[in-house]
Amino acid sequence: MTTALVTGASRGIGAHAARRLAAQGVTVLAGARTPAATSFPEENIHPIALDVTDDASVAAAVKEVETTYGGLDVLVNNAGITGPEVAPADATADGVREAYETNVFGPVRVTHAFLPLLRAAEHPRLVLVSSQLGSLSSMDAGRWENYPYLAYPSSKSALNMIGLMYAKTLPDVLVTIVNPGFTATEFNDHRGSQTLDEGTDALVAAVLDTEGPSGRSTSRNGLIPW
Repeated sequence: MTTALVTGASRGIGAHAARRLAAQGVTVLAGARTPAATSFPEENIHPIALDVTDDASVAAAVKEVETTYGGLDVLVNNAGITGPEVAPADATADGVREAYETNVFGPVRVTHAFLPLLRAAEHPRLVLVSSQLGSLSSMDAGRWENYPYLAYPSSKSALNMIGLMYAKTLPDVLVTIVNPGFTATEFNDHRGSQTLDEGTDALVAAVLDTEGPSGRSTSRNGLIPW
């Protein structure tokens, strides 16, 4: 039985991915800051308290997973926020830091804490949910000129490098960076052009994959540029 922890699973991409994975027999631990407010009728989805910006919360979650479930096969760092959507000239260090606390430092904090449990699994997988807005080559080519903000894209660029460095230095862990695409969720006031199924295709595939190769940046349409 595969056990997967999904951070930021109270709604949107995280919640829908949890339901799809549960339907395929995965035991899903749905990380949320307020798990009592998170409702899943599926028997094999278990909400747990997890705030990725808080050391004590993460440590408590590690203890709960180890004690209650005995181990962890897959860690999905999905929790994310947009941060301030202001012009780069108006961006402040505090505003950018807000996005980085969840989108960058959060995955590092959670991965570091859960890595001993993860590496004890037979086929450990680490999944980082990024964004095509973090692609340097796509942004340079003008593809994302309709999102001229600083905090969110730069945080996802940083997350891409973090994922790549994990892949290069953790040969026993299969690392995949996934890019959901512009999916209609609460995150973007349901303005996205993709359905939730489409937006979670790459994430679900990465969780179920045990072969790799490690270090890929993927979307539902295949590999995408860094």
